[in-house]
Amino acid sequence: MKRLTTIAACALTAVFLSVGAAYPQSISPDTLAAARELVEAAKTTDQFKTLMPLILQQLKPVVVQGRPAVEKDFDAITPVMMEMANERVNKFAEGVAAVYASNFTADELRQVTAFYRTPAGEKFREKTGVIAQQSMAMGQKF
Repeated sequence: MKRLTTIAACALTAVFLSVGAAYPQSISPDTLAAARELVEAAKTTDQFKTLMPLILQQLKPVVVQGRPAVEKDFDAITPVMMEMANERVNKFAEGVAAVYASNFTADELRQVTAFYRTPAGEKFREKTGVIAQQSMAMGQKF
């Protein structure tokens, strides 16, 4: 059972991390470039690196379910999952850019990018991790 849980946790992480960038054919190169600029201005990769430990923390009770041996295995594979996530963060960013590009025009993306470069946008970006963490804690209580 211990081995099965470890394999299941690794498989779940692999599926999560294997999502690649799929570009709909209707996305113009200009829109994709604007989306990439937004991803960079929003520091999406930094946010991903901040949120990934929180995701794993939320996943832990679901996988462990109060079993000490499984908890030990989960704790042992968590650094491996983090390393895998960090190795694929750029691919994740490309996928996010494709999502933005498929939902916004190049002009809209540039407007949002301009916001992120203002003092309010920088503060918004800096607080996103804290807000996500506080929201997850609130969600658990809810």
